[in-house]
Amino acid sequence: MLFLWQAHLSFILLGFVLLGSFQFTQRWRPWLLPALALVSFIPLGGLPLAAYVRSFTDDLAITTLVFLGWAALLRLGVVPHLNPLTRVQVLGLFVVLTALLYPATMGLTYVDPYRWGFNPRPMIVVVGLATLALLWLRNSLGVAMLSLATLAFALRLKPSENYWDYLIDPLLAGYCLIAGFGLCIKAAWHFLPSQRTTQR
Repeated sequence: MLFLWQAHLSFILLGFVLLGSFQFTQRWRPWLLPALALVSFIPLGGLPLAAYVRSFTDDLAITTLVFLGWAALLRLGVVPHLNPLTRVQVLGLFVVLTALLYPATMGLTYVDPYRWGFNPRPMIVVVGLATLALLWLRNSLGVAMLSLATLAFALRLKPSENYWDYLIDPLLAGYCLIAGFGLCIKAAWHFLPSQRTTQR
């Protein structure tokens, strides 16, 4: 079952983040992680339950696992909430990656950036520079997401040979797009009344 390590970890973290979002689970959240770990190994038709969840989510990117790990620690009160600027930096970074990759996969452009991930030295240099910039900005979450994804690719911890599959997946892309759009709406909502006030 070693090859399913990522399926089990995804099952545990996704389940914990979702269940930990409810207020009524606050008292017994520390017990949720081991309970979900046991549930993920429950056999069903010759496969563990986590393998069936994997059929819907596929193998999550390493960045997504790091982000879910941070969200789990946040639910446990181990790490503080991100400040607004740090959150914008993380969302902006992965919105850019989403804009680079997914329009091409949907046939909207003639360029195929997914091919870059098979010979990713230029990509790794760019990601390394982005990691250094985030380190200078003291964005520890962004640094952890990018550096651990690159390390996992170097060690080939996933079946994929493509660097993109370590950096981003549809789940993370969808979250960043929705959260980024929400931040834009919120900023516009606060900006418009202030504009009306200054005009008066």
